[in-house]
Amino acid sequence: MPLPPEWDDDERMNFLFSEFKDNREVNTTDWDSKMDFWTALITQSCRDRGSVCVNLQDLNKTFRRKEKCPLGLPTVLQSMARSGKLQRESEFAASVDSGWLSWGVGLLLVKPLKWTFSTLLGSSRVPLEESFVVIELVKEKASELLRAYRSSELSNSSVLSFQELCTLSADICADESTLCMALLQLQRDKQVMVSIHEGEKIVKFTQPGQDRVSPVNDVDIGIYQLQRSEKLLGERVEKLGIEAEKCKDEARLLLREGKKSQALRCLRGRKRVEKKADSLFAKLETIRGILERIAQSQTDKMVIQAYQAGVSALRLSLKDVTVERAESLVDQIQELCDTQDEVNQTLSSGVAGADEDMDALEEELKSLLDDSQADRAPGLPKVPSDRLPQTTPVSDLLSSLPAVPHGPLTITDEQLEEELNNLTLAESGLQQKKTSPAQRLEFAQ
Repeated sequence: MPLPPEWDDDERMNFLFSEFKDNREVNTTDWDSKMDFWTALITQSCRDRGSVCVNLQDLNKTFRRKEKCPLGLPTVLQSMARSGKLQRESEFAASVDSGWLSWGVGLLLVKPLKWTFSTLLGSSRVPLEESFVVIELVKEKASELLRAYRSSELSNSSVLSFQELCTLSADICADESTLCMALLQLQRDKQVMVSIHEGEKIVKFTQPGQDRVSPVNDVDIGIYQLQRSEKLLGERVEKLGIEAEKCKDEARLLLREGKKSQALRCLRGRKRVEKKADSLFAKLETIRGILERIAQSQTDKMVIQAYQAGVSALRLSLKDVTVERAESLVDQIQELCDTQDEVNQTLSSGVAGADEDMDALEEELKSLLDDSQADRAPGLPKVPSDRLPQTTPVSDLLSSLPAVPHGPLTITDEQLEEELNNLTLAESGLQQKKTSPAQRLEFAQ
């Protein structure tokens, strides 16, 4: 941590390391100068370390100079706490959650939050291990975390797991405790809601257009479970695809080495893997379809709300409208519609003329082709002028294909033998391509 320039000035530092006077009114200038120096230095040291919490024991180690510790740090911490710049960690959590004890037993915070004897008895002493939250820094971390969420791909999901949030905030929060403090601040600002589901911590973020986050409900839990299932199935299908390709490559290698029976076993394994992958992919598509329907329902809900707002606005706008004014507007609209019909008719006639010009150009192009055929060299075939036969429609082609089998997968040894022969022919063709023309001529002789 960079130290201030006066850190090397012994006279100045002796004054700053001394205790505060009991009465500030004796010398307000010296008191305020010393207080401002340590307040700014404590805040900056926490910011440089990426932490939002501080205690007296760590401050004594950080600011130790020539085997001496600052004697006025307890007074500085008390003054910062009275001005709202610091808050005890236990009080900070208790002011957000329904009870500090639920945070202390490990539901969210990494370490338990303590109510010390000094807090209970109202003592003015500051214990060495009493942890304080720097309000300015925790608000900065909370804002950075919220921006990181809204700019990431995870913003499509309103509910995230705590592990996903740890990964997202790796570059923002130095440790898990700092992340928890940022979440507490966001919960205080009504931007997140932390809950426990089946022993797992989940975090719900507020969505665009919402002033405050709503509690986690059954719909949020259902969507969260579907999204987790989609992610897990997608990863599993991808792994099975890699495994199937590995079996194919292994079968090709064994075939090169002449191990035909082992190659057959590899191909059987590949078929089993592909069948399993197809089954998982079908389930994955089902889950994706459900999520799309949920998203569509949410969109429909927004549309209905917009309709309701529109009806209310329309009711207000029609409050002073008379029948005569409405008839006048209808007449004006009818005139505009007639004008538009005339414009459309004019444009349509222009397009038709363009089509006629195009037909004339095609006729001229055809005559040029006929003249070029008349001047062609003798012996060359005549260029056909008839239209090509129309291809079979796609629907007829699909209907002519055999039906997709739905029964259990049965692979006979003859089919496997045929696939091995195809691999052998492919390898032979590859080796023949690699052979030079001179070598092929030598082999032919």
